[in-house]
Amino acid sequence: MTTPEEPVADTLHTIDPEQLPVRVRCIENIWIPMADGASLAARLWLPEDAEQRPVPALIEYIPYRKRDLTRARDEINQPYLAGHGYACLRIDLRGSGDSDGVLRDQYLEQELSDGETCVAWAAAQPWCNGKVGMSGISWGGFNALQIAARRPPALKAIIAACATDDLYADNMHYMGGCLLADNLSEATTMFGHTSCPPDPEIVGDRWRQMWLDRLAESGLWLDIWLRHQHRDSFWTRASVCEDYAAINCPVMAVSGWADGYTNAVFRLLEHLKVPRQGLIGPWGHKFPHQGIPGPAIGFLQEVVRWFDHWLKDIDNGIEDEPMLRAWMQDSIPPSTRYQHRPGRWVAEQSWPSTRVKQLPLTMTRYHLLFPGEKRGNAQATTDCIQSPLTLGLFAGKWCSYPAAPDLPHDQRQEDGGALLYTSAPLAEPLEILGAAEVELSISVNRPVAQVCVRLEDVLPDGKATRVTYGLLNLTHRHGSESPKPVQPGKRYLVRVPMNHVAQSFARGHRIRLAISSSYWPLAWPSPEPVELSLAPLESRLLLPCRTPAAEDSTLRPLGPPEGAPPLQHTLIEPEHHNWLVHRNLELDSSELEVIRDSGTWLIDDIGLTVSARVDEWYRSRDDEFASVSGETRTFREFHRGDWRVTIRTRTRVTSSATDFYIVAEIDAWEGDKRIFCHNWDRKIPRDLL
Repeated sequence: MTTPEEPVADTLHTIDPEQLPVRVRCIENIWIPMADGASLAARLWLPEDAEQRPVPALIEYIPYRKRDLTRARDEINQPYLAGHGYACLRIDLRGSGDSDGVLRDQYLEQELSDGETCVAWAAAQPWCNGKVGMSGISWGGFNALQIAARRPPALKAIIAACATDDLYADNMHYMGGCLLADNLSEATTMFGHTSCPPDPEIVGDRWRQMWLDRLAESGLWLDIWLRHQHRDSFWTRASVCEDYAAINCPVMAVSGWADGYTNAVFRLLEHLKVPRQGLIGPWGHKFPHQGIPGPAIGFLQEVVRWFDHWLKDIDNGIEDEPMLRAWMQDSIPPSTRYQHRPGRWVAEQSWPSTRVKQLPLTMTRYHLLFPGEKRGNAQATTDCIQSPLTLGLFAGKWCSYPAAPDLPHDQRQEDGGALLYTSAPLAEPLEILGAAEVELSISVNRPVAQVCVRLEDVLPDGKATRVTYGLLNLTHRHGSESPKPVQPGKRYLVRVPMNHVAQSFARGHRIRLAISSSYWPLAWPSPEPVELSLAPLESRLLLPCRTPAAEDSTLRPLGPPEGAPPLQHTLIEPEHHNWLVHRNLELDSSELEVIRDSGTWLIDDIGLTVSARVDEWYRSRDDEFASVSGETRTFREFHRGDWRVTIRTRTRVTSSATDFYIVAEIDAWEGDKRIFCHNWDRKIPRDLL
């Protein structure tokens, strides 16, 4: 069994360790020395005879606690890879898990320098043949790209899943210059993680002082992130898009259409000059062998093939395969949770692809027109909308994890507060692959405003499934380095790109473009209500249409999901996840409540009981923009014998027309004694946001 925090796809085929090509042994903890005297903690899986027959090393380097919180995932992944002839290291970042030090933010120089040291250390071990790969999902994919750009000599190939090349433009903090609610959500996640103690069974009696140092010094990362509202050096310092040529080793980039990081796959394929492959399925923020929505695939087999070629020089045909493989999603009714997305695999030999052509759809009042299509006497009009503040309650999460029903609901719930432009029913199926864009001739009545565009698949019965969407803070219309206020009443021609997607629109379905002036709580609203005026005859929708290819049907099949036996644990309290929308009609107030309760479980082999829960609330009242608030709370507890530690955090963000306000607190207990507490009260100016 596995922990509730790391669910295993129901279709995962467990491989008996005796059936793996080589026998594996696990070292629960080893220490990797850093130049300044600190040590990083790691678990190591390696072939039993690796000292006699050295093998390549694979590193996953993240802050999410190898000892407990990722133990379930690691037990599935690492022994499987080690059983195919690799030494696998799961390393806790400095200041996380059982490693020394304090973690003060993401992707700092210290983290990346330590990562280079880890690569060199692994390459020099007697069980390693001198070749190293890095792989990981999310943070582990981020720093795999970032460390590859620093060119440590032993690093020969990487796999980056659900990661980005651009920390500002395409991350969980900002989108199109708009502040994402996931900025608060991720800050809350890290607030909970960085306040956790090391395990006394690993670090000994010094655990308490290490814990107190983390509690006192890690800080409130939300305060940091909210002070960098534009694209500045804080974001560019570790964004590999600043110099793609710095990466000189092969790269596999992986994501899913329900994930938040698909756009980066396409940019990496387009701009890197090294051997590269992209793999995009229907999944959320999960490894593809645990992928939900399904179908999950045999991703670990693909990892083995990739590293076998680049680290073992095995000629297995990798270099002859298409650059991009993507899941072309079929039309499906809207739902906040899918177990499976019907579709098929398609492939492109290169990206951008000559098979994908831009199809312009013109706009008249309330209609989308295909080339050559005419509708009545189209006259110049101006369509206006001031979207209700609650438009976005059914938007789902920027990045689906998917630990809750967090995908977008039927778009008819949102469309009443938007301008809608809808095509006639399609006479033939239409497929898109890539990024749709909208060109808008637009004016607004405020100097700071945002626009949201949504592309929908409208079924014959009227249900509307969101296919993709995009956001733009209009003050960022010329870029995010130096935004400029909007001149109220002045008409601008702006481009709003949407997230990349692969979607097949069925015959008889209609395509709809929805345009709104807010999208709360997915994105923090502008300082004041905004009326948006659009000239549809001067605007258009650009679709990346793909011609189906006969060779798609001959693609190499991807195997079924495989992994090593899951971690044994005893479930004490079950997990519970949900999204709840509350409306108080008397007060005209709205609230989105997100529950992510991972329950309580005992990790049998180390005798540790773990509890974890995160709750989020996003609130507003009527059209009072100053009423908007986001609040999060976390609870974590670790318990073994007489040892018990508990950490609670709370963060609340509000805003006025001129400022953001953060109130946060952390409390920590050892047993029944509160041993640490700290409060934050911050005021941060809004800067064209």
